[in-house]
Amino acid sequence: MSVLADRAVAADDDGARAGKREINVQLGPRPFFLINDMADSPLKRQLKQCENKTFKPSDFSIGHRGAPLQFPEHTRESYEAAARMGAGVLECDVAFTKDLELVCRHAQNDLHTTTNILATPLAEKCTKKFTPAVIGADGAIVTPASAECRTSDITLAEFKTLRGKMDASDPRAATVEAYLGGTPDFRTDLYAGPSSGHLMTHRESIELFKTLGVKMTPELKSPVVPMPFRGFTQAEYAQKLVDEYRQAGVKPKNVFPQSFDKNDVLYWIRNEPAFGRQAVYLDDANTVADLPTASELEGYRQQGIRIWAPPIFALLAVNSKNEIVASRAAKNAKAAGLDIISWSLERSGRLADLDGDFYFQTVEQSITREGDLMRVIDVLARDVGVRAIFSDWPAPVTYYANCLGAK
Repeated sequence: MSVLADRAVAADDDGARAGKREINVQLGPRPFFLINDMADSPLKRQLKQCENKTFKPSDFSIGHRGAPLQFPEHTRESYEAAARMGAGVLECDVAFTKDLELVCRHAQNDLHTTTNILATPLAEKCTKKFTPAVIGADGAIVTPASAECRTSDITLAEFKTLRGKMDASDPRAATVEAYLGGTPDFRTDLYAGPSSGHLMTHRESIELFKTLGVKMTPELKSPVVPMPFRGFTQAEYAQKLVDEYRQAGVKPKNVFPQSFDKNDVLYWIRNEPAFGRQAVYLDDANTVADLPTASELEGYRQQGIRIWAPPIFALLAVNSKNEIVASRAAKNAKAAGLDIISWSLERSGRLADLDGDFYFQTVEQSITREGDLMRVIDVLARDVGVRAIFSDWPAPVTYYANCLGAK
């Protein structure tokens, strides 16, 4: 039993919250560091007044893959860290194995960068075995090191023998050992040792999340193999995800199934309406030009989609005073009657060093220091009116939600 599960109190009777463990939320120093780093403003003064507050879990704060700023993503340790930081909702990205069991991985084909598979005998089963980099006489990379290992390459039993690591690889690597490195310097390998990084099945994540007393937001990952796979259709894949919550006794109101594929979302709306009414349509826009128009957003709502989840940049803009404000897309979504969830904070490294960053591309000119993260959260909460925020390190979002009442 985990440290969190050891600290049990009486459970309530609310679906995913049954068997709940009361968590003593501990945010650590990061929110306080960020607030101290803010330029003087009314917001900074408001936030500082909450420094000695007792913090509680908040559904406004979603643990994106757990807490992968420092813990290997989609591992038990990562999920527990996010819950300890007050994330009221946790995410299991859902892929499937060779024997059609559901597991928590960000992509069906990321085992070579998120686990130790290449350093195990299971490397022989990978779709593409490790190939070392080719480096030119000038030291430049001619061909980067590569590999591809899929959850569908191995069985569930084999998957469970692996250990999670920080999602990274070294494109200059000549050896497997070197390839498994490459962790960005704003993250850490401190919590990625051989005795940690416990991978989880989807069913195991449900049971852990019930114990932690959090709500659940599984994302059905797009397969990289042709479907049907061994007779397993896309509809059966979407249905199996929902079935595992029902079998675990989790109430639909505590589950927010997600997908970048609108067909998955519409499948849940049509076939599992109790779950479908909270289904989240993820937007994969790479630039402002890729975002849906006002009429397209209205069309989503007419199809029964209630929650739209774009990347952060889609919801933010900069006005003539260089202030961060709600974007036109954010206003259009609200006008269409859509709730909004945004992804993902704490994936950009040091904000003072942004240079063409994906997540802040529309507001980078207004971000100059680490404390500006709290300004971003404030605009998303107050001006955009998001329902929740995904973060790789939930503590700052939890702090904001507790301090200024975001729910």
